[in-house]
Amino acid sequence: MDPEAVRRTLDPTASPEDISGSTPYDAFVISGVRLDSAEHGRVLCSFVVTPRHASSQGYLLSGVTATLADQLGSAVFFSSGVGTSGVSLEISLSYVDTATVGEEIEVEGKLLRAGKSVGVVSVDFRKKRTGKLMAQARHTKYLAVSSKL
Repeated sequence: MDPEAVRRTLDPTASPEDISGSTPYDAFVISGVRLDSAEHGRVLCSFVVTPRHASSQGYLLSGVTATLADQLGSAVFFSSGVGTSGVSLEISLSYVDTATVGEEIEVEGKLLRAGKSVGVVSVDFRKKRTGKLMAQARHTKYLAVSSKL
């Protein structure tokens, strides 16, 4: 496990240049996410839904959830000792409940498989107070090192 790579991926003060392959939007979304624990193949984070994460009706935006699934999925690969966070092949999300401004959300990413070229993680979003599942993501990444062509 590379704890420094996990921290860099999730550091709320990181600039887009610090978060490999990210955009200013990624850094905007990740700001305020707390890294609660990291172990081999598992990352646990939490955050409070703020107005900047929410729609005008006060609900957590689906794009924020998708961005967090992408970034936290990458952190899981680093936590498992894979030397790269890879390139996304597929991200699927199922939204089963809403979250509103002020709610604390717990996000758990788990490694499902890390092969020679492809890896898969699951990312669950739960309401911290009730434990109720809010969204579930599956993130598949191409992990092989690129050629020198």
